[in-house]
Amino acid sequence: MSQVTTTTPDELSEPRAGIAQPLGAGAITALVGFTSSFAVVLSGLRAVGASPAQAASGLMILCFTQGIGILLLSFRYRIPITLAWSTPGAALLASTGLVAGGWPGAVAAFAVTGVLVVITGLWQRLGSLVAAIPVPIAQAMLAGVLVPLCLAPVQALRTSPAVVVPVILVWLVLQRYAPKWAVLVAFVTAAVGTGIDIAVRDRQLDLAAMVPTLEWTAPHWHWQAIVGIAVPLYIVTMASQNIPGVAVMRSFDYQVPWRASMLVTGIGTIAGAAAGGHAINLAAISAALSAAPSASPDPKRRWIAAATAGGSYLILGLASAALVTLIAAAPAGTLETVAGLALLATLAAALTGALSDPDHRMPGLVTFLVAASGTTLFGIGGAFWALLAGLLIRRFLPAGK
Repeated sequence: MSQVTTTTPDELSEPRAGIAQPLGAGAITALVGFTSSFAVVLSGLRAVGASPAQAASGLMILCFTQGIGILLLSFRYRIPITLAWSTPGAALLASTGLVAGGWPGAVAAFAVTGVLVVITGLWQRLGSLVAAIPVPIAQAMLAGVLVPLCLAPVQALRTSPAVVVPVILVWLVLQRYAPKWAVLVAFVTAAVGTGIDIAVRDRQLDLAAMVPTLEWTAPHWHWQAIVGIAVPLYIVTMASQNIPGVAVMRSFDYQVPWRASMLVTGIGTIAGAAAGGHAINLAAISAALSAAPSASPDPKRRWIAAATAGGSYLILGLASAALVTLIAAAPAGTLETVAGLALLATLAAALTGALSDPDHRMPGLVTFLVAASGTTLFGIGGAFWALLAGLLIRRFLPAGK
């Protein structure tokens, strides 16, 4: 006689409870990744010449390419690999400004950045060269790039205090009690303030512009744009995102498939460049949201959180046009304020990394000052010259000087 087995109600509920945790963690991963830095992306794209429609397109294609990339990698390797857009790279664009060739020149530089990432995956030597750049110098370049952006909230107090002051106060309170949500709630506060401003001034939103649309731009190949954008964008993306991203995953006992990750992110960057996407890469800070035990007690099930994050990014991308339309109607300095607040923690970490090592303090300081100055020579932005200056100072000054 065959034995009849019964299933208790508790046993029936276990699979559902088990899947709910990584699903929720994945949705939070995407929401935090998107809201914490989308303002930085829009600021960067606008700074290098994108129109509001082109900036919205860039934000949308970044969500799409990184979402698809996450799905491919997480399903293939069954580990919680998450991708993100290059927030330091977007900050770099904001400090660089217009380059030779304008927006088409910047689009070409984005594509070259993707090619360099693909080469990194295929040729180990290039990755080793980037890793050989001293961390303090790379961090100093990033810190210098971030300084003008982080000053924006203070400067915006003069132009739009009625909107900016509540945003800063809300961010400050949340930094104490719920820092993970500080930027999101600050943006919601900015959106409410913008809505009130629109109503008081009896202005109209362009509803047609809220429809998500990809704006394709033919690249214009110009060596100054490639040297001024592609090279520093590649370096800051590798040093500030991809290499730390591997380290974060290793801290949770996951081995990132390096070649596959570089190929997926590099090809994704190339594919998204013409629509305005500057760069995608391995997630660093937000990677922990899907890879930590809070995503699932079972390490073998955390890939579900990453896959959910990938699907969530595809949905969030559809909101890009509406966000840009709202921001375009906001008082002057609103976007810059949210972006600056979002980058303060990154600036603090970069300054610490740049100046904490006595052996690299002077090269780091020189790199920081050149990058912060925004100096442009021969049509090439300050980030490239800052990196070059720091390496030269390190070469000729004895350690510790």
